[in-house]
Amino acid sequence: MIFSKDYVGYLAKQTTKHLIAAKMIKTDKPELVNARVANSMVDELSLEDRINDEVRVILEAIQDDMHKTGVSYPEMFKKVKQKLVNQYKVVL
Repeated sequence: MIFSKDYVGYLAKQTTKHLIAAKMIKTDKPELVNARVANSMVDELSLEDRINDEVRVILEAIQDDMHKTGVSYPEMFKKVKQKLVNQYKVVL
């Protein structure tokens, strides 16, 4: 993830504060809303990390074939990552 969890928590708090001030949401428990927004942000921001981890596992399983065919790791990483992104229908 490109942001620290502390910074994501700060962003969540500011987002919640803005939504309440703009009367877009109404809550008696802003701390609970902050926590939920922060968790959602962390999940979304760590999605690319999870996809990268999955790509590494896939490439590790086929590393012998890659070596035999002479395919470069970065090239295959990009191709497999793009395939997973399309498969999961996400935008990075």
